[in-house]
Amino acid sequence: MTLNKELNKLIIKLIITITLSIISHSAFAQIFGSEQNPLSVKWRQINASGFRIIFPDELEKEAQRMANTLGYIYPRVGGSLRRQKTTLPLVLQNRGVMANGFVQLAPKKSEFYTTPPQQFDSQDWLNNLAVHELRHVAQFDKLTGGQAYPFPEYVYFAWFGVSIPLWFFEGDAVTIETALTNAGRGRQPSWIMPYRTSLLEGKKFSYSKVSFGSEKDITPGYYQLGYLMASNIRKEFGKNIFDSLLTDIRKRPIRPYPFSNSLKKFTGNGTKKWFNKTTETLKKEWTAQSEKSETENYPSLNKDSKFATNYFLPVKIKSGEILTLKQSKAETAHFTIIDSAKKEKKLLSIGYQEQPWFSYANDAVVWDEIRYDPRYRQRSYSVICSYNLKTGQQKKLTTRSRIFSPTLSADGKKIVAVKFDLSNKCNLIELDAETGKILNTIPNPENLILQTPSYNPTANLITYISVSEKGKALWVTDREEKNEQLLKETQQQISRPIYIGRGIAFNAHYNGIDNIYSIDTISKKISALSASKYGAFNPTQADSTTSIIFNNYTLSGYGISEMTLQPKTPGENNFAYFGGATQRQENTTNVFDNIPDSTYTSKPYRTWANLFNVHSIIPIIENEYRGGLQLNSDNLLNTFGFFAGVDYYRDLKKFEYNAGFTLKSFYPILRATYRNRPRRTLYNTKSGVLQGDWRENNIQLQASVPISLNALNESYNFSFNVLTSYTQRYQPENLPKNFISKLIFPMEYNFTFNHSTAQAARDIAPKWAQIFRISYMHQPFDENLAGSLFAFEGFMYFPGVLKNHSFLANFNYQNTSGIRLYNQEINTVYGYSNIRAKSILRNTLLFNYRFPIVFPDAEIGPLAYIRNLRAGMFCHYENIGSETNLAEPKTFGFELRSSMNLLRYQPIVDVGARCVFVNKVYNQNPILELILNYSF
Repeated sequence: MTLNKELNKLIIKLIITITLSIISHSAFAQIFGSEQNPLSVKWRQINASGFRIIFPDELEKEAQRMANTLGYIYPRVGGSLRRQKTTLPLVLQNRGVMANGFVQLAPKKSEFYTTPPQQFDSQDWLNNLAVHELRHVAQFDKLTGGQAYPFPEYVYFAWFGVSIPLWFFEGDAVTIETALTNAGRGRQPSWIMPYRTSLLEGKKFSYSKVSFGSEKDITPGYYQLGYLMASNIRKEFGKNIFDSLLTDIRKRPIRPYPFSNSLKKFTGNGTKKWFNKTTETLKKEWTAQSEKSETENYPSLNKDSKFATNYFLPVKIKSGEILTLKQSKAETAHFTIIDSAKKEKKLLSIGYQEQPWFSYANDAVVWDEIRYDPRYRQRSYSVICSYNLKTGQQKKLTTRSRIFSPTLSADGKKIVAVKFDLSNKCNLIELDAETGKILNTIPNPENLILQTPSYNPTANLITYISVSEKGKALWVTDREEKNEQLLKETQQQISRPIYIGRGIAFNAHYNGIDNIYSIDTISKKISALSASKYGAFNPTQADSTTSIIFNNYTLSGYGISEMTLQPKTPGENNFAYFGGATQRQENTTNVFDNIPDSTYTSKPYRTWANLFNVHSIIPIIENEYRGGLQLNSDNLLNTFGFFAGVDYYRDLKKFEYNAGFTLKSFYPILRATYRNRPRRTLYNTKSGVLQGDWRENNIQLQASVPISLNALNESYNFSFNVLTSYTQRYQPENLPKNFISKLIFPMEYNFTFNHSTAQAARDIAPKWAQIFRISYMHQPFDENLAGSLFAFEGFMYFPGVLKNHSFLANFNYQNTSGIRLYNQEINTVYGYSNIRAKSILRNTLLFNYRFPIVFPDAEIGPLAYIRNLRAGMFCHYENIGSETNLAEPKTFGFELRSSMNLLRYQPIVDVGARCVFVNKVYNQNPILELILNYSF
C-alpha cells in the first residue's frame, strides 16, 4: 500500500512538472505554429451563430458558405457531448498550399487551411474540416464547461493535454466525421490499411507503439487507433459514453491517468484493456474479410528492408530499369533506379511534398514540392521541378506557384497539372515542360476540386478526378468540346487515373480493399486489374501493353510488383466497417444536406484594432525561490503577443512587476520587455563580504530578422538580431559609493547562418549541416563600463561510418575584455562546470560522434515506452595552444542516451548519462553527468 501511495505521489509530481512546463510563456509556442501572413493580406470578418470568421478578402464566397455551415451543423456535431452552442473565432488561411486544420486554446480559435489536398476524401474539403474540427471544439467545451473567464485557457489546455490521450482526441473526431457524412476516413480502406496489414501479418504491436509510433516499423497511428477504439467503445456502451467520461474527468481533474480511470469507472476496463479487446475484434473482423476476399500474391521487384521503406510510383524507363521515389525510416525522399538484380542507384533527393508524386516520360521527370516564403511562413508555394535522366540537369520550372500533380505527356514536351488561386478557384492547366510557361487553362465552371490529371498517349485527351460534396467522379476532356463524365459521383476513393491500353486505370476499393481497376472509355465497363491482399496502387504501363508495374502494399510499406493485364469482374465489397454503430446512434442523414444559403454582413477586420486578445492567467514558477502569475494576450493572426505579470521573490520578500510584447507584423520581429524588480549582490570590502540590495527599472529591446529558404532537401536559415537595454537602479541599501546606478544601452549583435539537409526518422543528428554564429557585445554609450565580447561558433556535421551515424566538429572562439572578461558565450567542454579553470576561456574544439544502437520499441507497462538507445563518444579541447594540444584533450569520454515516452504521455523525454574523463594534469576523477530533456 505504501509503495502505491509513493508511486501515485511521484506520478502527480511529474504531471504537475510537465503541466507547468507546457504552460510557460516561452515553451508553449512550440506546440502550435505561430507564423504570419504578409502585410499585403486584406482581412475581413463575418459574425454568425457564435462564430467569428476572419478571412482574406479573396475568400468571401467560401467564408459566406462556412458562415451558413458552422452554426447549422454544430448542434449535431456536438450532440453526443450535449454541446449545442459555442463561441469560436475561425481564421481561414489561403496563402499556404498545405491542407490542414486545427483547433487550439490559448487563444481559443480554429484555423482552416483552405487549399484542398490532391488526395484525401470524397467530399468537399472545407466541409470535411468543419465537421472534424467542430468536434474538437465540442470536446474542449465539454471538458472546460465552455468557460472563458477568468482567463484560464493555458491551464485548460495543459489540463486537456495531461487528461486526454491523443488517440481519443482525434479518434472521436474521426468517428463523428464518418458517422455524420457520406464520407469520412473511417470508410477508407487505405487509411486503415497499415493497421490491418500488421495484424494479419502476425505483428502484435503494443498499446504504446501504436499510440506513439516507431522508428523501425510502420505503425497505425493514433488517428486510426482512436477511431477504432472509440467506435468499439460506443458500440458497447452507447451514444453518451464519452459525454459521461469527459464530465467525470472535469469533476475530478487531479488524478493520475484520469482518462483511463474514468473509462474503467463507466465500462469496467481501462485504456490498455480496451486496446486488447479492440485488437481481438479487429483481427477477427479482418481475418473474416480476408477469407471472403479473393486475393493474389505478387512477387516483389525491390529488395527487402529491415525497417519500413516505401517505393512510391514505380515506372519502367527506357533502359528497362525501374524509377521510383524512395523514402524510409532511414532515408529521406529521393529518386532511385532499381535494376533487374534489385540493386539501387540513388539519383536526387527532393523536398517536402503535399503527397508523394512524380511523372516520367522520355528521360524527363517532373514533380511538385513545397517552398516557403523567406519570412512570412504562412505563405507557401507548390512549385514544379524537373530532372533530366540523361544529363542530370535539375531545374525549377515555376516560381511562387500553387500548382499540383504535374504529369508529362508521352513525348515529354507538355505538363498537365492542377492550379488553385487565392480564392480557391481550381483549374487544369498545361505548361511547357522546358520553360514552365502556362500554355492553356481548361475551364472548370462549377469550380469542382480537381485532382491528379494525366494525358492519353497522344496527348489529345486528359483524364482527371473531381471532388464535391456529392463524391468523386472520373472525367475525360479534349480541352474544348468534349468534357465527359466516365464515372458519376461516388464515395469510392478513386485516385490517380492513367491511360493503359483501351481504358483508364485508377485506384478504388470496390471489393473493400484498395486495388487497381480499369474502365473502358467506350462501354464504361469497370474491370478489376489487381487483387492485392492489402492494397495495390499507382499503376503504370510496363514495357509492353500486356503488363503493368505498380505499388503493392506489404508489411514493410509500398513495394514494387509487376503483373500481366488480365481484367476480371470486381469482387463483392467485403469492407469491414467499424463506424456503423456510431452512425446508427447519431441517427442522422448527411449533416451537410440542406445547408442554409443566407448572405451575412461582411466587414473589414482591422488588424491594429484587434492586437489585444487576453486569454489566460497562468502560474509562473521560475525556481524554488521565485514564482508568480502572468496574464497573456495573443491576437488571432499571430502578429502580436503581450504579457504582464507579478513575481514574488521568497528570499528577498519582495515583488517584481513585468510586462512585454512581441510584434511580428513587419519583416523585423520587435520585442520589448519591462521589469521593475528587486536585486541583491555580495561584494568584498576590507571588513569582509557584505550584502547590498536595490530595486531597478529594466527595459530590454530586441529586433530580429529571420530568413528561411528551402530547395529540394536543403534548407538555409539566416538570422540577424540586435539587442539593447536600459537599467535604472534606485533605493540602494548597504551599497558602496562607486555603485553604478545606470546601465545605458549595452549593445549586442548576433548573426546566424544555418544550412542543413533533411533528416530521416532514424537519424540521431544531422548528417550534413553547417552552422555559424557570430556575436558581439559592447557598451558604446557608457564610458564607466568599458569592455566587450566577440564570439564565433562553427558547427560542421558530417556523415558517420554507417547509416544514421553523425560526426560533429565544433570550433568556438571568444575574446573578452573589461567587465566582460569572465563572460562565457561559447560552448564549453563536457564537465566544464566541475573542473577548476586554469585560465580565461578563449576557445574550444569539440568532436562528437553519435550513433544509434537499437530501436527496441519496448513498452514497460504504463511507465515508459523506450523508442531508441543511442551512444556517443567525444573528445574536447579547451584553449588550444596554451592549455591543451591535439595530443592531449581536456576531456573525453562516452555517453548513453534513450528517447522514451513516460507515463503514456506524448512528450518525448530524453534521458541518459555521460562519463567524462579529465586530462591527468587536473588531478580530477571521472565526472558522471545525468541528462534529462523533453520535446514535443
